[in-house]
Amino acid sequence: MPTASLIEAKPSLFKSSKISKFISLAIIGPLKMKLVKMLILSAFFALNLSALTEGVEYQTLVKPLNVPKNSVVKVFSYDCPHCYKFDRTITKKLMSKLEDVKFIPYHLSTKGKLGETASKIFAALISIDEANGTDLLSDESKFKQAKFAIYKARHDEKDDFSDGKDKEKFINLALKAAHVSKDDYEKALNSERAKELLDAWFASYDVASISGVPAFVVSGKYLINLSAASSIDEMAKIIQELLDK
Repeated sequence: MPTASLIEAKPSLFKSSKISKFISLAIIGPLKMKLVKMLILSAFFALNLSALTEGVEYQTLVKPLNVPKNSVVKVFSYDCPHCYKFDRTITKKLMSKLEDVKFIPYHLSTKGKLGETASKIFAALISIDEANGTDLLSDESKFKQAKFAIYKARHDEKDDFSDGKDKEKFINLALKAAHVSKDDYEKALNSERAKELLDAWFASYDVASISGVPAFVVSGKYLINLSAASSIDEMAKIIQELLDK
Protein backbone atom coordinates (compact mmCIF):
# COMPACT_ATOMS: atom_id res chain seq x y z
CA MET A 1 0.00 0.00 0.00
CA PRO A 2 1.72 3.18 -1.12
CA THR A 3 -0.11 5.42 1.33
CA ALA A 4 0.65 3.26 4.37
CA SER A 5 4.31 2.88 3.43
CA LEU A 6 4.61 6.62 3.02
CA ILE A 7 3.04 7.26 6.42
CA GLU A 8 5.28 4.68 8.02
CA ALA A 9 8.34 6.17 6.34
CA LYS A 10 7.92 9.62 7.90
CA PRO A 11 8.92 8.67 11.48
CA SER A 12 11.92 6.74 10.25
CA LEU A 13 12.88 9.68 8.06
CA PHE A 14 12.99 12.08 11.02
CA LYS A 15 14.77 9.53 13.18
CA SER A 16 17.64 9.44 10.75
CA SER A 17 20.80 10.71 12.47
CA LYS A 18 21.97 12.45 9.32
CA ILE A 19 18.76 14.39 8.95
CA SER A 20 18.68 15.29 12.67
CA LYS A 21 22.23 16.55 12.44
CA PHE A 22 21.34 18.56 9.35
CA ILE A 23 18.40 20.17 11.11
CA SER A 24 20.48 20.92 14.21
CA LEU A 25 23.17 22.57 12.14
CA ALA A 26 20.62 24.48 10.12
CA ILE A 27 19.02 25.94 13.25
CA ILE A 28 21.78 26.03 15.85
CA GLY A 29 24.74 26.69 13.53
CA PRO A 30 23.81 30.29 12.68
CA LEU A 31 23.07 30.99 16.35
CA LYS A 32 26.49 29.72 17.34
CA MET A 33 28.17 31.79 14.66
CA LYS A 34 26.26 34.87 15.76
CA LEU A 35 27.32 34.26 19.37
CA VAL A 36 30.97 33.81 18.38
CA LYS A 37 30.86 37.04 16.37
CA MET A 38 29.35 38.89 19.34
CA LEU A 39 32.06 37.57 21.66
CA ILE A 40 34.81 38.59 19.23
CA LEU A 41 33.35 42.08 18.88
CA SER A 42 32.98 42.41 22.65
CA ALA A 43 36.61 41.43 23.18
CA PHE A 44 37.70 43.84 20.45
CA PHE A 45 35.86 46.77 21.99
CA ALA A 46 37.08 45.84 25.48
CA LEU A 47 40.67 45.88 24.27
CA ASN A 48 40.16 49.21 22.55
CA LEU A 49 38.63 50.71 25.68
CA SER A 50 41.55 49.64 27.89
CA ALA A 51 44.39 50.19 25.43
CA LEU A 52 46.64 53.20 26.01
CA THR A 53 47.59 55.63 23.28
CA GLU A 54 51.14 56.88 22.93
CA GLY A 55 51.15 60.66 23.00
CA VAL A 56 48.03 60.72 25.18
CA GLU A 57 48.64 58.75 28.39
CA TYR A 58 52.37 58.29 27.88
CA GLN A 59 55.35 58.74 25.60
CA THR A 60 58.35 56.52 24.99
CA LEU A 61 61.73 57.93 25.99
CA VAL A 62 64.35 58.09 23.27
CA LYS A 63 66.98 57.38 25.93
CA PRO A 64 65.60 54.78 28.38
CA LEU A 65 66.70 54.80 32.02
CA ASN A 66 68.88 51.93 33.18
CA VAL A 67 66.42 50.43 35.69
CA PRO A 68 64.55 47.11 36.08
CA LYS A 69 61.47 46.54 33.92
CA ASN A 70 59.19 46.08 36.93
CA SER A 71 59.85 49.56 38.32
CA VAL A 72 58.52 53.09 38.59
CA VAL A 73 60.99 55.96 38.68
CA LYS A 74 59.93 59.25 40.21
CA VAL A 75 62.03 62.22 39.09
CA PHE A 76 61.75 65.01 41.65
CA SER A 77 63.43 68.09 43.08
CA TYR A 78 63.59 69.36 46.65
CA ASP A 79 62.80 72.81 45.20
CA CYS A 80 59.59 71.70 43.46
CA PRO A 81 56.32 72.39 45.35
CA HIS A 82 54.40 69.93 43.16
CA CYS A 83 56.92 67.20 44.01
CA TYR A 84 56.31 67.93 47.69
CA LYS A 85 52.54 67.70 47.19
CA PHE A 86 52.85 64.42 45.28
CA ASP A 87 55.09 62.87 47.94
CA ARG A 88 52.81 64.08 50.70
CA THR A 89 49.51 62.88 49.22
CA ILE A 90 49.99 60.55 46.24
CA THR A 91 53.28 58.66 45.86
CA LYS A 92 52.93 56.14 48.70
CA LYS A 93 49.23 55.46 47.98
CA LEU A 94 50.00 55.00 44.29
CA MET A 95 52.78 52.50 44.90
CA SER A 96 50.62 50.54 47.36
CA LYS A 97 48.27 49.75 44.46
CA LEU A 98 51.10 48.22 42.39
CA GLU A 99 52.12 44.76 43.55
CA ASP A 100 55.83 43.84 43.58
CA VAL A 101 56.85 47.00 41.72
CA LYS A 102 60.11 48.70 42.69
CA PHE A 103 59.96 52.41 43.52
CA ILE A 104 63.10 54.28 42.44
CA PRO A 105 63.59 57.98 43.26
CA TYR A 106 65.75 60.11 40.95
CA HIS A 107 66.67 63.53 42.26
CA LEU A 108 67.14 66.38 39.77
CA SER A 109 70.32 68.18 40.77
CA THR A 110 69.94 71.02 38.25
CA LYS A 111 66.87 72.57 39.91
CA GLY A 112 67.27 74.79 42.97
CA LYS A 113 70.42 76.48 44.23
CA LEU A 114 71.11 73.56 46.52
CA GLY A 115 70.16 70.89 44.00
CA GLU A 116 73.60 69.25 43.89
CA THR A 117 73.88 69.26 47.68
CA ALA A 118 70.40 67.73 48.00
CA SER A 119 71.35 64.98 45.53
CA LYS A 120 74.41 64.10 47.61
CA ILE A 121 72.33 63.97 50.80
CA PHE A 122 69.67 61.78 49.21
CA ALA A 123 72.15 59.42 47.54
CA ALA A 124 74.05 58.94 50.81
CA LEU A 125 70.89 58.28 52.82
CA ILE A 126 69.43 55.92 50.23
CA SER A 127 72.65 53.89 50.38
CA ILE A 128 72.19 53.66 54.17
CA ASP A 129 68.53 52.65 53.80
CA GLU A 130 69.40 49.97 51.26
CA ALA A 131 72.15 48.60 53.51
CA ASN A 132 69.62 48.43 56.35
CA GLY A 133 66.91 46.87 54.15
CA THR A 134 64.59 49.84 54.72
CA ASP A 135 61.77 50.58 52.28
CA LEU A 136 62.28 54.08 50.85
CA LEU A 137 58.55 54.81 51.20
CA SER A 138 58.37 53.82 54.87
CA ASP A 139 58.44 56.35 57.71
CA GLU A 140 61.64 54.67 58.98
CA SER A 141 63.51 55.59 55.79
CA LYS A 142 66.32 58.05 56.48
CA PHE A 143 66.00 59.27 52.91
CA LYS A 144 62.31 60.01 53.44
CA GLN A 145 62.89 61.69 56.81
CA ALA A 146 65.52 64.02 55.36
CA LYS A 147 63.51 64.69 52.21
CA PHE A 148 60.43 65.81 54.13
CA ALA A 149 62.49 67.95 56.51
CA ILE A 150 63.92 69.76 53.50
CA TYR A 151 60.54 69.98 51.77
CA LYS A 152 58.93 71.52 54.85
CA ALA A 153 61.73 74.02 55.41
CA ARG A 154 61.76 75.06 51.76
CA HIS A 155 58.02 75.16 51.01
CA ASP A 156 56.18 75.50 54.33
CA GLU A 157 58.65 77.78 56.09
CA LYS A 158 59.94 79.43 52.89
CA ASP A 159 63.55 79.00 54.01
CA ASP A 160 65.91 79.65 51.11
CA PHE A 161 69.02 78.89 53.21
CA SER A 162 70.49 82.34 52.67
CA ASP A 163 69.74 82.22 48.98
CA GLY A 164 71.38 78.81 48.71
CA LYS A 165 74.64 79.91 50.32
CA ASP A 166 74.18 78.15 53.67
CA LYS A 167 74.96 74.56 52.68
CA GLU A 168 75.95 73.65 56.21
CA LYS A 169 72.53 74.55 57.59
CA PHE A 170 70.88 72.60 54.76
CA ILE A 171 72.96 69.47 55.39
CA ASN A 172 72.58 69.65 59.18
CA LEU A 173 68.80 69.98 58.87
CA ALA A 174 68.62 66.81 56.76
CA LEU A 175 71.00 64.77 58.91
CA LYS A 176 69.26 65.76 62.13
CA ALA A 177 65.88 64.65 60.72
CA ALA A 178 67.41 61.33 59.59
CA HIS A 179 69.33 60.79 62.85
CA VAL A 180 72.59 60.37 60.94
CA SER A 181 75.94 61.70 62.15
CA LYS A 182 78.18 63.80 59.94
CA ASP A 183 80.80 61.04 59.94
CA ASP A 184 78.29 58.40 58.87
CA TYR A 185 77.02 60.75 56.19
CA GLU A 186 80.49 61.35 54.78
CA LYS A 187 81.20 57.63 54.82
CA ALA A 188 77.95 56.85 52.99
CA LEU A 189 78.51 59.66 50.47
CA ASN A 190 81.90 58.17 49.56
CA SER A 191 80.44 54.68 49.09
CA GLU A 192 80.28 53.06 45.68
CA ARG A 193 76.50 52.83 45.93
CA ALA A 194 76.08 56.58 46.46
CA LYS A 195 78.36 57.27 43.52
CA GLU A 196 76.30 54.88 41.35
CA LEU A 197 73.10 56.70 42.29
CA LEU A 198 74.54 60.14 41.55
CA ASP A 199 75.80 58.95 38.16
CA ALA A 200 72.40 57.43 37.33
CA TRP A 201 70.58 60.61 38.35
CA PHE A 202 72.26 62.63 35.60
CA ALA A 203 69.57 61.10 33.34
CA SER A 204 66.96 63.02 35.35
CA TYR A 205 67.66 66.13 33.33
CA ASP A 206 66.65 64.46 30.04
CA VAL A 207 63.33 63.37 31.55
CA ALA A 208 62.62 66.68 33.30
CA SER A 209 63.35 68.62 30.11
CA ILE A 210 60.41 66.81 28.47
CA SER A 211 57.73 67.05 31.15
CA GLY A 212 59.13 68.98 34.09
CA VAL A 213 58.88 67.54 37.60
CA PRO A 214 57.51 65.49 39.16
CA ALA A 215 57.82 62.90 36.42
CA PHE A 216 57.01 59.19 36.55
CA VAL A 217 58.77 56.70 34.27
CA VAL A 218 57.55 53.10 33.96
CA SER A 219 59.96 50.26 33.10
CA GLY A 220 62.63 52.86 32.41
CA LYS A 221 61.09 53.94 29.11
CA TYR A 222 57.45 55.06 29.39
CA LEU A 223 57.00 58.63 30.61
CA ILE A 224 53.49 59.14 32.00
CA ASN A 225 51.41 62.16 31.06
CA LEU A 226 50.16 63.11 34.52
CA SER A 227 47.31 65.22 33.13
CA ALA A 228 45.81 62.06 31.56
CA ALA A 229 45.02 60.59 34.99
CA SER A 230 42.29 62.19 37.11
CA SER A 231 42.77 59.93 40.15
CA ILE A 232 45.31 57.70 41.90
CA ASP A 233 43.38 54.62 40.75
CA GLU A 234 43.48 55.79 37.14
CA MET A 235 47.19 56.52 37.36
CA ALA A 236 47.82 53.07 38.86
CA LYS A 237 45.85 51.50 36.00
CA ILE A 238 47.94 53.35 33.40
CA ILE A 239 51.15 52.25 35.12
CA GLN A 240 50.00 48.62 35.33
CA GLU A 241 49.13 48.52 31.62
CA LEU A 242 52.56 49.93 30.77
CA LEU A 243 54.25 47.40 33.06
CA ASP A 244 52.40 44.64 31.19
CA LYS A 245 53.60 45.81 27.75
